[in-house]
Amino acid sequence: MKLKLFLVVCMLSVFTLAACSSESGSVEGQNSDIEVVSDIEGTVRVALAGFQLEDGMDPITGVENKGMKTFIKEQFTPRYPNIKVELTQVPWENAKAKQTAMLQSGDVDVLYSGGAFASQWNQKGLLKPLDGLIENDDSFDSSLYLEGLWKGSYSTKSFDKTVHFGIPAVLGRRVTIYDQEIFDQWGVEPLSENPSPQEVLEKAKQMTGENPETGKQNYGLWFDGKSLNASTFVALTHAFGAPGAEGSLDDLANIKWKLNSPEMVKVLEWIEEAAQLPPSGFVNAEGAENFGIEGNDIAIRLDGSGAATMGEVRATDDDALIDRFKPVLNLGPDGQGWVAVDPYVMAKDAQNVEASWEVLKFLTGYEAQKHNYENYTMTPTLADADFVSDQDTFMKVAADIASVTKSTLMDEANPFFSSEITPAINGFISKASNGNAPEIQPFLDNLQERAEKWSANQ
Repeated sequence: MKLKLFLVVCMLSVFTLAACSSESGSVEGQNSDIEVVSDIEGTVRVALAGFQLEDGMDPITGVENKGMKTFIKEQFTPRYPNIKVELTQVPWENAKAKQTAMLQSGDVDVLYSGGAFASQWNQKGLLKPLDGLIENDDSFDSSLYLEGLWKGSYSTKSFDKTVHFGIPAVLGRRVTIYDQEIFDQWGVEPLSENPSPQEVLEKAKQMTGENPETGKQNYGLWFDGKSLNASTFVALTHAFGAPGAEGSLDDLANIKWKLNSPEMVKVLEWIEEAAQLPPSGFVNAEGAENFGIEGNDIAIRLDGSGAATMGEVRATDDDALIDRFKPVLNLGPDGQGWVAVDPYVMAKDAQNVEASWEVLKFLTGYEAQKHNYENYTMTPTLADADFVSDQDTFMKVAADIASVTKSTLMDEANPFFSSEITPAINGFISKASNGNAPEIQPFLDNLQERAEKWSANQ
């Protein structure tokens, strides 16, 4: 009897030791089913514009979201156990200045940022060309990405299209969205599939005021009056046939500016009239916090993403909001608008190029884009994003806009557009909202003169 008891104790001890051994060999939070991809060693410093690093809760939907630190721990580290990733978050408001300083001081290896910032860093020689790394990596397949983005985006390729300096990670959504419920309450016909600026303005005016059914204040229109990329302005230049300039970003000195054309006058006339319709906070990118969810009081939103609606649907499993908030194409011919592409790039003086490439490649790959979509409704740049919800009509319309939109010089990749035109347009919008818009032709004549002087100095 004692012998049997002794054997049982011994067997239990063996099982206990085995369990302890297995437990001690794993890292908390990591997926043990993930296979190691590489034993490359190194530390990679990553600066992310706007990304959420810590786990948190969406303030509108209440859905818990995984931050980038958790994603790295659960998905990257098991695959690359010997690469340490140091994350820094940079607010979008000062991303360009902060990340430029980091590049110049050698304090960063990999960055996620705006496409315009990246193209300007490349022009200044602050980024490492990726073509050699791409060609020597059999595991990298460029067909993973939408062909147009891979081959033609200024956010990832040099102006002469000969050098890849970035990998596309997030596609901006800029779709026109209207609230069917408010349209019905006012008795206004829905927007057409590709509404013109005139149609938007006319219908927005009809729904600005006291709602005839609820008695609450409604606003017919909202657009971002403080946009970093003047996206509504760009869509309007497409709509009114006002390219603003002719030439190439590869030859800034010889750009032929057309900022004071009759077509551009029409753009600003529309903006002056439209600026009377949104809530006053739109000049500071405020006032549309409830758009896309219950409690909305805005009939039409320009350059929307649908993220709030999809987040609410994901939180409640109730798809009623999808039937209420309808996406349509942007304002230009065939639905053209402004299409943003945000890339990951590598610093020219990255400390460990091999490890940095693995990090950059992973953060632009399938798993990372799936994480970004499922947690923050970021639009993927993948040719086959099979994780996108079938209900997400907003993304489908955004993809349609991206497929027809052609780049012009009215784009944030143009240094003069970013530094001079965007602030000028935002200033015009702010004054127009107060009924004090500058006289349009002299305003544009001044902008034209400044642009010509700028090109002459290049």
